[in-house]
Amino acid sequence: MAVRAVRGATQIEVDEREQVLGRTEELVREVMTSNDLSLDDFISIIFTSTDDLTSAFPAYAARQIGFTDVPLLCARELDIEGSMPRVIRLLAHVETDRSKADVTHVYLHGAAHLRRDLTNVHTDDENTDGTDA
Repeated sequence: MAVRAVRGATQIEVDEREQVLGRTEELVREVMTSNDLSLDDFISIIFTSTDDLTSAFPAYAARQIGFTDVPLLCARELDIEGSMPRVIRLLAHVETDRSKADVTHVYLHGAAHLRRDLTNVHTDDENTDGTDA
């Protein structure tokens, strides 16, 4: 069993608690589904959010769906001029038998624009152009 890192992001339409928690839950669940992961496979998750999101901690959404024994951390994303607004990102460390090349990174909603350069990405928007993340 190897330790792998899984990236993901989602974009929020409006900074409201329900949307932050709902989209974060959706992102975490899609990371789990796309990589055949269970709660026990997670070592830790780091969440970041852009400065324009202040209504809820993304980690709280993970706690609500059972991540009670997994270390979680929330932090601020760098505030770079021209960067995508209202984005929650995650970096999950997991134990898996998948190779690095077989790990699926998940980008949902507007965040699908962020990492089109990755070769193994699940998005909900296949007709987008890529930019840096």
